[in-house]
Amino acid sequence: MCLGMGLAYLGAFATPEPHHLPVAVVGAGPEAKVFAQTVKDKAGDKLDVRTVADRATAVDQLRHRDITGAYVLNAKAPELIVASAGSDMSATAVTKVFTPVASAQGVPLKVTDVVPPVSDDPTGSGIFFLLIAVSIGSYASVAALGAAGAGLSLKVRAALVTGVSFVVSVIGAAFAGPLFHLVDHGLWGVWAMSWLYSAGILFLGAGLHTFLKRWTTLAVMVLFVMLNFTSSGGLFRPELQNGFFGSLHAFWNGAGLVEGIRNLVYFGGHGLDRNVWVLAAWLVLGLAVMAVAGLAERRRARAAASPVTAEVAPSGAVTAALAEEADEAEEEVEEAVGV
Repeated sequence: MCLGMGLAYLGAFATPEPHHLPVAVVGAGPEAKVFAQTVKDKAGDKLDVRTVADRATAVDQLRHRDITGAYVLNAKAPELIVASAGSDMSATAVTKVFTPVASAQGVPLKVTDVVPPVSDDPTGSGIFFLLIAVSIGSYASVAALGAAGAGLSLKVRAALVTGVSFVVSVIGAAFAGPLFHLVDHGLWGVWAMSWLYSAGILFLGAGLHTFLKRWTTLAVMVLFVMLNFTSSGGLFRPELQNGFFGSLHAFWNGAGLVEGIRNLVYFGGHGLDRNVWVLAAWLVLGLAVMAVAGLAERRRARAAASPVTAEVAPSGAVTAALAEEADEAEEEVEEAVGV
């Protein structure tokens, strides 16, 4: 666990550097094109530089999350336009790129944030910590449900998963809204996406428990902590990460929740449908794994109930098997508490 957490967190967060960070230079004349090409030549693969005709177009592209920042050429008062609600770290990275440019002109750089986060979450990182809270409530419940519900039918366990994920999502919505005011509108959407997210984790974890048993906790930690938090974009967007974690951002469920909340609350729902589809796909995956687990359990039950098995397995072996299952259940509960 220590090795995995170290590799994941340090690999994802230790050395953030821009990789094809999309920025724009505002201006229609040849001066703007020359300036943009100069910036691109100096930055290399760190920046993807484009030109836009006017400031309004740059603001529109920021609000559609097509670019991370836009530099408005002006010999006396240059301006950098950002949308920090999309990623405070990305906005900071763009500011560091263009501040020396203005300094070289001997003038201060004016930074304008056209999409700032809410006042109670000034860095926008509250959404990332909301992801952590909902994730912990979900994957810790996997071990508890796996241990407590081992003898329950598949339908009962599915009902429990649905109920627990609902409770976790309500708690998440309470954190986001009335308790910490991380969002100032769209709370119903935040709750709905949190439920989708939590249910996907719980169904997938409950299904995996049939096959992995005591190793389920480790599996969900790998899936929903080591790979999930690091690729969510909550702290660093994929443009500031290496290729591995940046690629996971495109389809991992944590990124679906973080970017979905951002798009809903700050960017007018632009791109929200894709985020919801990502969360729905993980839920479908969880349901599929749960269904496969049900088939496996029925086969095991038929095999255990066959006359041949009953003749071969002595009562002492059955007792030992039951004792082992009880020990595994107790260990899983302890792991859940530890998580």
